[in-house]
Amino acid sequence: MSPSSNGAAVTLVTRQQCLDLYYYMRLNRAVEDQMMKLFRQNKIVGGLYSSLGQEAISVGTAYALEKRDWIAPMIRNIGALLVKGVKPRDIFTQHMAKFTSPTQGKDGTSHFGDLKNLHIVSPISMLGDLIPVMTGVAMAGRYLGQGIVTMTWIGDGGSSTGAFHEGLNLAATQRAPFVLILENNQWAYSTPVSRQVPVRDLAERGRAYGITSVTVDGNDAIAVFEASRAAVAQCRAGDGPVLIEAKTMRMKGHAQHDPAEYVPKAMREYWEARDPIALFEKYLDANKLWDAKSKQEIETRIAALVKEDLEFAENSPMPPPELAEQGVYCEGCHTIEAEWHRSKAEVTPPESSVAAGWNVKDFGGIETSAPGGNGASARPAAITPQQSAGKAVSEPLGKAVQASAGRALQKSSGRPIQQSSPAKKIAEVPERRPFGRGPKGKRGGGR
Repeated sequence: MSPSSNGAAVTLVTRQQCLDLYYYMRLNRAVEDQMMKLFRQNKIVGGLYSSLGQEAISVGTAYALEKRDWIAPMIRNIGALLVKGVKPRDIFTQHMAKFTSPTQGKDGTSHFGDLKNLHIVSPISMLGDLIPVMTGVAMAGRYLGQGIVTMTWIGDGGSSTGAFHEGLNLAATQRAPFVLILENNQWAYSTPVSRQVPVRDLAERGRAYGITSVTVDGNDAIAVFEASRAAVAQCRAGDGPVLIEAKTMRMKGHAQHDPAEYVPKAMREYWEARDPIALFEKYLDANKLWDAKSKQEIETRIAALVKEDLEFAENSPMPPPELAEQGVYCEGCHTIEAEWHRSKAEVTPPESSVAAGWNVKDFGGIETSAPGGNGASARPAAITPQQSAGKAVSEPLGKAVQASAGRALQKSSGRPIQQSSPAKKIAEVPERRPFGRGPKGKRGGGR
């Protein structure tokens, strides 16, 4: 059941979860509205990047995680920070470069994290680099027996970076408990998706690596939450990773300095009518999950919190000059120790020893059966110009094209070509999951 559906329906999402989702989306927007005012007052140091119209993605995905899980947000994921437990005052002071900010004023925008308590990895400006990093965190958590799931976000433009593909391949081969949220917000700065990617659904990029990949309506908070909850459960069970493409629209420019005049008027109007918060309010009304009093209580709670934390931020001092030379290098200022949730004996020889040999299905050849079978090849049919243009091809023509391709291959190789017969199913080789799924019964955490 989603906000775009008609009438009431049975849903696996509870009333309290729905109210939580609404609260965090509204808080996300209220915090960013206030920061826009601060930016215009020249109180924001550096850039300001809006997630207007994308709140359902940050909130719906992060809300599916447990407290023990790890996230690495990007510049448009303030909603995920709020869900994780970051206070609005930390976001205000960080953007204002105040001494009371998480980085004590040493970095602006969203470049801060909390490794010890909230399990937040600071954003990395080089797009795509968080994917291999969070894959590594997921692998480390499995090694230590922590039973965690990691999550990060990437935009449509960032999905074209080398780190995106290298990281996905690593996650796929290691079956890492890692969820990647691909926010397809239609624009990579001023370049539309259709000019940078030759596929309509960016989830195809995940499927190319054998990763479970789905596409959801990114403006439907329930759809985003349910897809994310299923993805987290799959990863927790040892069957990850998962890529979720959330289709949405970036309703502001790349940053506050960008008026986004390149966006077609009709396109903007289409997405304005699909505002995620307005849609969710209709959902709550249609399913009788709240009343006027409930809504007012949420609005009053948010207004009071934002007002209190804004006053704290504006009254906070700027960092002292001498701070500039401090904390440049780590010289024993803190210790970094692994948190083991399992016996180290499980991941050290002899218990962790694996014979240096592998079973490779069909020896990596092109045959569809094991040695001793009929040896029929498994070549796909050639793609015709009509197919590449999305047009239907009649069966006789398709067979003729395949036969023609076979004759061409025979001519070039000098070997006779056998016609393909129905492929026989090859016995599956059990997947080896490095270091297992962690100790049983030690799930911990939970919302």
